[in-house]
Amino acid sequence: MDLAWLEDFLALVDSGNFSRAAEARHMTQPAFSRRIQALEAWVGVALFERAGQPVALTEAGRRFRPAADELLRRLLQAREEARDADGLIAATLRFAATHALSTTFFPAWLRRLDAEATAGAIRLMSDSLARCERLMLAGEAQFLLCHHHDAAPSGLDRQGFRAVTVGTDVLLPVSAPDAAGRPRFPLGGLPLGAGGAAVPYLAYSDESGLGRIVRAVEAPGRPRLHDPVVTSHLAGVLTALARDGRGVAWLPRSLIADDLAAGLLVPAGDPDWTIPVEIRLTRPRALLSAAAERFWSLIAP
Repeated sequence: MDLAWLEDFLALVDSGNFSRAAEARHMTQPAFSRRIQALEAWVGVALFERAGQPVALTEAGRRFRPAADELLRRLLQAREEARDADGLIAATLRFAATHALSTTFFPAWLRRLDAEATAGAIRLMSDSLARCERLMLAGEAQFLLCHHHDAAPSGLDRQGFRAVTVGTDVLLPVSAPDAAGRPRFPLGGLPLGAGGAAVPYLAYSDESGLGRIVRAVEAPGRPRLHDPVVTSHLAGVLTALARDGRGVAWLPRSLIADDLAAGLLVPAGDPDWTIPVEIRLTRPRALLSAAAERFWSLIAP
């Protein structure tokens, strides 16, 4: 039995969809399906009901899940303890962070921390939230730094992880300005029906944590934007496109503060369109290396 099969199993449990789970595991859907089938062959029974959507666990799958969670947790903890025996590896703090926070918040946050907290080596892995969550589940990262909103809980929230808030941010709908300095694509007065001018929407893809938040907090009474003209999991890509006048994007203020100050981007809607968010640091509940535990004690005493 391959340990990766357990990670595949839990990814499918979390997403309820073979395509999304395969994407999160960075493989094709046929390859992912074969690995799930291999796990079921090893167990000897079907673990998933495939007839409906979302994909659901069978009774056997429901009984197998806690064992898979516990086995994976114990193996990753054993690996962490083995690494702790190697001084150089044990002293390295391993962070996973979303792209939007890696280039702006993370460096400034480290500078603000006490020197004792960051005395050792640091490894930063920057990726989409879906990939960062997989790095945490695989034990490759000890800490995850990402945006959070209660309407869009992380896939790690219920799997033996805990988190602390280390900052705040806000997602702003922005567009390039027109000649008068007003938003080129204002959100105010959008039609609820099919009439009116289309507002080009620069959207996040499914693996983006910011995309999860924007979709989760859409209010029923708000006018709906038209279909996305561009989709990306990278906030930096959407920032560049918004700056070039391609449409409206919800972007973190921490990422676009300079663009707002320079007038390259302007808010596209009133404050009701903004989304306040937290910046959270997440870690496993299982014991980490001595260096990581010392760091956590300084962040969340």
